[in-house]
Amino acid sequence: MGLLEELSSKRIERRDFLKLCGAVTAAFSLPLTFQDHIASAAEQAMAKPRVIWLEGQDCAGCSESFLATMNPSVAELVLDTLSIRYHETIMGASGEVAEKALRDTMKEGGYILVVEGSIPKADDRFCLVGGKPFRETVMEVAENAALVIGAGSCAMYGGGIPGATPSMGGGVGEFVKNKPLINLPSCPVKPSRLVATVLYYLAAKKAPPLDSYNRPVAFYGSLIHDNCPRRGQFEKGNFLTDWNDPEQRGYCLLKKGCKGPKTYSDCAQVWWNEGASFCMNAGAPCAGCGQPEFYKEFSPLYANQETLGIGFGKSVNVDTAGAFVIGATAAGVAVHGIGRVIAGKGPDANKEDELG
Repeated sequence: MGLLEELSSKRIERRDFLKLCGAVTAAFSLPLTFQDHIASAAEQAMAKPRVIWLEGQDCAGCSESFLATMNPSVAELVLDTLSIRYHETIMGASGEVAEKALRDTMKEGGYILVVEGSIPKADDRFCLVGGKPFRETVMEVAENAALVIGAGSCAMYGGGIPGATPSMGGGVGEFVKNKPLINLPSCPVKPSRLVATVLYYLAAKKAPPLDSYNRPVAFYGSLIHDNCPRRGQFEKGNFLTDWNDPEQRGYCLLKKGCKGPKTYSDCAQVWWNEGASFCMNAGAPCAGCGQPEFYKEFSPLYANQETLGIGFGKSVNVDTAGAFVIGATAAGVAVHGIGRVIAGKGPDANKEDELG
């Protein structure tokens, strides 16, 4: 049975499938003609590319996020198409049967390795899986992998909560070398990014353009602040100080710890839960979970950021930030670039790189 017939049997319309392929094409700023390559790659994936998903120091939040993907059938498409040979949270097997599935897949080679959670650097005993140090398992499984994906902030930077504990959690890139590596940070991983990245890799046979942190530029190429729906309030100098004041509804959240001016992510453009919402729209400040500073260097998360760096070794007080933006705009600085200036980043801060 072909892919389209398979999808049709599950009441997934062909146009919905093509819309998904088109969305992946648009996400990576590819020519429209590349949509056919994406569709072809998914068709070929009926051979079920093998996936090994390992969990280290984590809360299983990235797995839960991925598995909770809603319509249009992204989870169903990927989970039915990919052969997830080993995933401790969702696999039915356990014990020796589960470990045999892992060993057999490793012998075959050429699989996609997804790593969720951090790897302890202080002492291997902080994370033992099946009585074996997680570090050793990751390095062993990565040896025959065709691609390694760090799912979530813990796996990318070793950050998140584990990075702020005595275990000194580390990212997969600190241990796995000489392998194509794609990092998809946020807490938890955004399902749409993972799906799009896998489909791109299947179609192009290589990683998409990446920044210096091995993050896809398509998802991490702009500051959240640049596209925040509260951006207008920032420029007016309207900052929320009292959660209970109805007149401050929709005000900028910088004084409540928002890390939007320091965080590269498409959260403001592509909302979570199939476009339902995202942090600032729901009234919460950005925690900066896609950045290497998260969690340790960005805590306490709700602390007032009294000053913001504007580059060139200078800074402005949050209380006068609105006046600064207005003045900078009048002086000829493009409004859409102010976010990068505030973060102390130039337009080339995230240089594209490509891993074959």
